[in-house]
Amino acid sequence: MQRKRQLTPFGMLVKKALIDKGMTQIQLAAEVGTSDKYLNLILYGDRSGDKYLVSIVRVLGLDPEVLKEIA
Repeated sequence: MQRKRQLTPFGMLVKKALIDKGMTQIQLAAEVGTSDKYLNLILYGDRSGDKYLVSIVRVLGLDPEVLKEIA
């Protein structure tokens, strides 16, 4: 039986911000320069996404302090 994948705390924060901004994951991925599939892997913790984290936070207008929590 497969385990259900869960969003990381950062992933949950990103999803909420996307909803608040009326933005899709595909739009966010395009703005930060990655694919929607890779962005999904970051949000579920399957990839670190270090290269994109600062851009994700900037595009969504999140508090940069969140980066310290996932480091």
